[in-house]
Amino acid sequence: MKYLHLIWASLFRRKTRTALTLVSVIAAFVLFGLLDAVRVAFTQAGQSANGAARLQTGSKLSFIQPLPRSLYDQIARVDGVKTVTFANWFGGAYQDPHNQVFSFAVPQNYLDLYPEVAVGAAERKAFDETRTGALVGEELARRFGWKVGDRVPLQSTIFPDRNGSKNWPFDIVGILRSTDKKSGGFFDQMFLLHWKYFDETTPYNQGAVGWYVTRVTDVNQADRVAKAIDALSANSDHETRTQTEQAATASWMKQLADIGLIVGSIMGAVFFTLLLLAGNTMMQAVRERTAEIGVLKTVGFSGASVLAMVLAESVLLLLLGGVVGLALAGLIIPVVSAGSGGMLVLPPVGAGSWGLGVALMLLIGTLVGAIPAVRAMRLRIVDALAGR
Repeated sequence: MKYLHLIWASLFRRKTRTALTLVSVIAAFVLFGLLDAVRVAFTQAGQSANGAARLQTGSKLSFIQPLPRSLYDQIARVDGVKTVTFANWFGGAYQDPHNQVFSFAVPQNYLDLYPEVAVGAAERKAFDETRTGALVGEELARRFGWKVGDRVPLQSTIFPDRNGSKNWPFDIVGILRSTDKKSGGFFDQMFLLHWKYFDETTPYNQGAVGWYVTRVTDVNQADRVAKAIDALSANSDHETRTQTEQAATASWMKQLADIGLIVGSIMGAVFFTLLLLAGNTMMQAVRERTAEIGVLKTVGFSGASVLAMVLAESVLLLLLGGVVGLALAGLIIPVVSAGSGGMLVLPPVGAGSWGLGVALMLLIGTLVGAIPAVRAMRLRIVDALAGR
């Protein structure tokens, strides 16, 4: 750019003020990169190739409402259904209620529908034959130092046993390993126990099922199969809603919290604050250079040229801070994922995030520079040289 040296010199005329503003811009875009990665992670849940062939059937009323076990045989007979299984949320915690564990009570065929989860044949057999047996995710076992052969007590935050105790003993008989690292943050943290042991031990289940998982023979017929499954319980006291795995996961997350709304609200507040901060910086920078702007116009710079240089200075400020911020977010994300022990697997800052980030940099830079740029353009030479 022809006048880049002038723009650069103007931007760093007050080095301390510019540096502090850049730190604020960097912090804002680091936060943007991290939160956008969280949003993308939840959006991508259930989008794997295996997930596309699975349907989840839950209560139409609420995801915590159980369904009757009798639906199992009916769903299995629906045309287009290849395999069906089910699960119950156990609500387990280890040693302390804050150490929550993704624990599910499942039947023996549950893993047949999840080829992306690997478990040894001997371990699978041991699970089938051990009433109190449990299969635990690789990262979960590493987190608590568990190994095959250990007996561990798990507290259920929901279900007591028939004696009223919420402490359930389990024997670890195998380790689950995810072959799909995109969804490994969930599968590597799972704790699977026998549904029959769960159902017979707690008096509060009585044959109920939390949700059904169905594998279809043809993914192109998934919508038809879903409608056929829901028709089985139409107008009953246990009406169902069958969705793709991705839609069901998104629906479940929204009942807990609207991730998109939360992320959008936080980023809206951050960028609004950034808008005020950067705008104040640019207003002060242009006001201090009133006489210099008058000199520029005296030597032949047009009002449009002055307008363009002030806008370019503002956009350059946002671009410098924003690019550094997103780059830092890209470095921080793997550290966050590793530090969570697999609980949170965030995607890297991709092209979509970079595109949206650069667009925000340009937009905010233009907005914060608009008022001082227009003021500089309209400034008369005589007023500028007089310091007015």
